[in-house]
Amino acid sequence: MISRSKEAIMSINPDKIIQFSPLHRLQWEEAQQKDVILYPEGMVELNQSSAEILKMCDGTRALEQIVNDLEEKFSTTGLKNDIMAFLEVALQNGWIKQD
Repeated sequence: MISRSKEAIMSINPDKIIQFSPLHRLQWEEAQQKDVILYPEGMVELNQSSAEILKMCDGTRALEQIVNDLEEKFSTTGLKNDIMAFLEVALQNGWIKQD
């Protein structure tokens, strides 16, 4: 039997829509002055870039659309690798999902 690592099993499919997990909540936390992910076990503080990426995970966009929308919003290019790397972490942590 061949064992597969968690990373091999859980990776972003660029063709599938990305949605924020219904088990978590993304919100602005006034006390921390930043966006956070809330879940039953605790809270994760996000930097601005991470929050902007997760806000795009609304169940209507796949990877390319998220990249295009963020590059347009911030008038820049070359964000795909950084966005993809963060989304891989978000998927492995259960913050986002793909059906």
